[in-house]
Amino acid sequence: MPENIAGSAAQGKWLISKGGGNQPRWRGDGKELYFQAPTLQLFAAGIRTGNTFAAEALRPLFSLPLLNAGDVTADGKRFLYPAPEGANAPSPFTVVTNWQAALKR
Repeated sequence: MPENIAGSAAQGKWLISKGGGNQPRWRGDGKELYFQAPTLQLFAAGIRTGNTFAAEALRPLFSLPLLNAGDVTADGKRFLYPAPEGANAPSPFTVVTNWQAALKR
């Protein structure tokens, strides 16, 4: 579990990552915090509140193509981040909308 900063605890500040990070985003229910590490990885920390605040061990989720602002859906299941274009871009992918209707045919 990440350490609390004793001197800042009275002020309501806690250390979540010793390695730094940016672009923090909360899950809609406030039970998880997501952030980008300087290593271009997205991390999640489970958060417990009540009488005291506690952050669970960090979990790496996935690598990011760029260190840019992104976002997470309220349920914490989908993430939206920009991707590089041109020669450095990954292989294209296809997005299929209304796929349930095609199953009924």
